[in-house]
Amino acid sequence: MKRALGPALKILALRMPTLAIPALAIPALLFASTMQAADAPVVVTSIKPIHSLVSAIMQGVGEPELIVDGAASPHTYNLKPSNARALQEAKVIFWVGPGLEAFLEKPLQALGRDASIAALDDAPGLVKLPFREGGAFEPHDDAPEHESASGQHQADAAHNADPGHDSDHDHGTFDTHLWLDPMNAKAMAAMITTTLVAADPANALTYQGNAKALDDRLDALDAEIKGVVAPVKGKPFIVFHDAYQYFEHRYGIRVAGSITVSPETIPGAERVSEIHRKVGELGATCVFAEPQFEPRLVNVVIEGTRAKSGVLDPEAATLKAGPDLYFTLMRGIANSMKDCLSSA
Repeated sequence: MKRALGPALKILALRMPTLAIPALAIPALLFASTMQAADAPVVVTSIKPIHSLVSAIMQGVGEPELIVDGAASPHTYNLKPSNARALQEAKVIFWVGPGLEAFLEKPLQALGRDASIAALDDAPGLVKLPFREGGAFEPHDDAPEHESASGQHQADAAHNADPGHDSDHDHGTFDTHLWLDPMNAKAMAAMITTTLVAADPANALTYQGNAKALDDRLDALDAEIKGVVAPVKGKPFIVFHDAYQYFEHRYGIRVAGSITVSPETIPGAERVSEIHRKVGELGATCVFAEPQFEPRLVNVVIEGTRAKSGVLDPEAATLKAGPDLYFTLMRGIANSMKDCLSSA
């Protein structure tokens, strides 16, 4: 018995360290994982395009929370209790500013007092364009192709101007769909990175490395979109609401008018008639709806004309939130314009 027991005990003893290591390692790995998650700052973002940029910069550190999710629009959004809790717990909050997310202005004052709040419409280096009146745009806005293309050069010049040229707080005087120019997205990404590094210096190298990669992707996206819209940039079209100035000026496309200035304001009969006449004058063109809003008005303005309808999604209502959303959003707008206008 002793001779038989001896080898068995030796074999068991030899196996013990191999069996024990994973059992001891699992709690340690779980603890490390928990600590990493605990170290990530609580970051809250307002809308999907901003959430996408923040997500890209935070990859490897944490996932920001999103307020205006699903198909909701910041123009008509009502804050939920879960959103209020997120604002209370946040260490950092990113939004465009009161000109776009007016519903957030008072909650941020009441609930976000312990957070670092970054209004990205104050990012240094942004190009800001003034609001236009709705309806058929004035002749200087509906310029011939060679004049419209100069918008890109004006935008480039503004980006290279004094970085503080638009740092005032006169909100509400400019179009707030700033992200629809990738160069503006780069300016906002720089402010996002600076804010995150200040709030969470332990992860500064990760934020800065991700920001550099994002910058390179935005440059490549800009070049890609120029090629996509080049064949149709001389063809005028109508949009549901005037959200596309930044895209228009960057790429020299021709928006001839909008059905409404802001989607929460229903246009009157005179406005709809004006746009209907404009569509008739343009002939074979496109009128673009948006997924969040009733398309009936678009059907009214194209009735009896040769115009076609399409869909543009400037706020990413139909897209899944995440770091790649911004790129999907911008490509979607470019391709929708190209597809509709090519066949019009």
